[in-house]
Amino acid sequence: MTLLEPSLSLSSNTSHARRPAKPTQQQAEDAVRTLIAWAGDDPDREGVLETPNRVIRAYGEFFAGYGQDPEQVLAKTFEDVAGYDEAVTLRDIPIESFCEHHMVPFIGKAHVAYLPDRRVVGLSKIGRVVDLYARRMQIQEKLTAQIAAAIDSVLCPKGVAVVIEATHQCMTTRGVRKPGTVTMTSMMLGHFRDNDAARQEFLAMIRN
Repeated sequence: MTLLEPSLSLSSNTSHARRPAKPTQQQAEDAVRTLIAWAGDDPDREGVLETPNRVIRAYGEFFAGYGQDPEQVLAKTFEDVAGYDEAVTLRDIPIESFCEHHMVPFIGKAHVAYLPDRRVVGLSKIGRVVDLYARRMQIQEKLTAQIAAAIDSVLCPKGVAVVIEATHQCMTTRGVRKPGTVTMTSMMLGHFRDNDAARQEFLAMIRN
């Protein structure tokens, strides 16, 4: 069973029907020049003259997830598991993403587990799915749900568990300015939602 909703589409954060045409690189660089000027600096100053181009190239890395498909990432699976029927757990997967409200980073780690139903996927693929969704403008709550939903939808396991803990610069370097604050979110599906012992076992594993 999948818990996907339209807002949690596997392929994108935004419906293709509602997404505006992508600006040209020159338009994007001009926008960065405008922001430099708005901040009070001179966009023609030597030190920031090449900044618009650098920012655009950096954004290409930061937001590469928009051009990737989780279904393709998780497509190749394996059935020869020698009878293994326990949870597969990856903990401390590094996460770097950007708050969609202020476009500043939030950085932390994800813990992901799934209970296979005859099929397993290469371990690196789980990390790739985490990166795929993290490399989009995000809120942590939606990121957590999207990772769980993708694994649930494509692998059809008996259960999925995702916990993310991260520090958000939108609240540590601006606004309320509370450095050191860690935000934790979780999503449990299938066996991890319905079975308290399985859920507690997963939580114990990621805390050790």
